[in-house]
Amino acid sequence: MPSIATRTGDDGTTSLLYGQRVPKDHPQIEAVGAFDELNVALGAVKPRLGTAPRERELHAFIVTVQKNLVALMGELACAESDAARYAASKFEKLAERDVVVLDDAVAALEARGLKFDGWATPGANARAAALDLARVTARRAERRLAALPAHGRTIRPELRQWINRLSDLLWLLAREAEQ
Repeated sequence: MPSIATRTGDDGTTSLLYGQRVPKDHPQIEAVGAFDELNVALGAVKPRLGTAPRERELHAFIVTVQKNLVALMGELACAESDAARYAASKFEKLAERDVVVLDDAVAALEARGLKFDGWATPGANARAAALDLARVTARRAERRLAALPAHGRTIRPELRQWINRLSDLLWLLAREAEQ
């Protein structure tokens, strides 16, 4: 098995999806890194879930979101000059239906009549704290995504909509975990 240590990044650069080299602090790499952090933060929620039906449902939902994150990161890891190539590829891509799934999840949580008043104070319990950490990580990733057009990278609306909805959903899930 080949080593993960290629040493090609020793000069401070890294590869985008189709091989273009960019500095490690390139805005696209910053965005991909922020979404990778979000994927890890969501992974940290899963061990805090039990075996009750609602918790198993949430676990499965988080796995789906993590798969969506991998698709999003793949798209962001592609240079603007390779966007058409990526669009035509077999790689999974976020779609409007993925945004609808999050919209539906937000609506379902809001319909449960969650009680919250004013600014949240994270840390009521381990699960709520993990969800709030994922939420703020999602907001940072959203800011990195929003910055990319100023650097010449076109972003499909579905990506912006999806991360915005996910951030809202994570806030609601944290409030649910507190109760």
